[in-house]
Amino acid sequence: MDTLFNTKFEGDPASHSQPGVQLKSSTYDLQESNVNLKLTIVSTVGFGDQINKEDSYKPIVEFIDAQFEAYLQEELKIRRVLHNYHDTRIHACLYFIAPTGHSLKSLDLVTMKKLDSKVNIIPIIAKSDAISKSELTKFKIKITSELVSNGVQIYQFPTDDESVAEINGTMNAHLPFAVIGSTEELKIGNKMMKARQYPWGTVQVENEAHCDFVKLREMLIRVNMEDLREQTHTRHYELYRRCKLEEMGFKDTDPDSKPFSLQETYEAKRNEFLGELQKKEEAMRQMFVQRVKEKEAELKEAEKELHEKFDRLKKLHQDEKKKLEDKKKSLDDEVNAFKQRKTAAELLQSQAQQAGGSQTLKRDKERKNFF
Repeated sequence: MDTLFNTKFEGDPASHSQPGVQLKSSTYDLQESNVNLKLTIVSTVGFGDQINKEDSYKPIVEFIDAQFEAYLQEELKIRRVLHNYHDTRIHACLYFIAPTGHSLKSLDLVTMKKLDSKVNIIPIIAKSDAISKSELTKFKIKITSELVSNGVQIYQFPTDDESVAEINGTMNAHLPFAVIGSTEELKIGNKMMKARQYPWGTVQVENEAHCDFVKLREMLIRVNMEDLREQTHTRHYELYRRCKLEEMGFKDTDPDSKPFSLQETYEAKRNEFLGELQKKEEAMRQMFVQRVKEKEAELKEAEKELHEKFDRLKKLHQDEKKKLEDKKKSLDDEVNAFKQRKTAAELLQSQAQQAGGSQTLKRDKERKNFF
């Protein structure tokens, strides 16, 4: 990207030990020859680094859909300001392919198949100086064959405009582009050129005999930039918008193929929503009534248990009270009997004392008479 836009973009290199795929978005304001360009670069950090790559494409698809959703929400506003809206939709996906010289990886095929209906895919063979020219030609043919056999729709440069039909038709035959990147400038002849210096020679980035970098820059920035934006809006975004509105119940025609007005659709959806709301409200009311009944039954059962427990305790109390009263009566009877025995004993004792006194007086008289 630095080579493509002749700019040093900020950003630290990411490690290959990410737990999952993360998308990092950075926006830059570029200017060249009084032409301003707001460029947003989104990097798929960690893509293909995990052992389990089954869901590697999902964060990318979700990110693209999120940008479509943001644009759709702006369109659905009553007061739209799309002329000032910062369009964050992805207009081009530069899909880098490792220069193996063999077939495409399963991850590449699956990911491109998931993305081809959402973004303009431009396949690129990275570090193309890693394989020979003859191998590169065979590799390009093999990649194209695999994309076609797997039904992957990559971006084709438009040929319907006569002014660019010839060059775009030629460039379509060169896909995928084999590129080399370098920000290092070396003096070659009398000119300073971007190149890569190797022990065996020099690879010139902007030499079309060495790589397809110039073709990519020409097609991407100078010739087809507006078509990329138009394809994003008319094809990919419209597909997302149609699917999203159909999920919400909006259609262009009714079952009789007659035009279906937005007002009628809105009223139908509103009535459907109110009906569902009433059903939910009734269901909640029934649930509330049922729970109240269940709670009342629980309370009645608890009250019944409390009454039974109270009755048991009351009966137990009465039985204990009766036992105590019987025991008290028995003790009172014993006390009375004891008192009666005591009284009788005292009476006997007093009588015995009186009898003893009479005997003493009689003996005294007898003694007196004797003396």
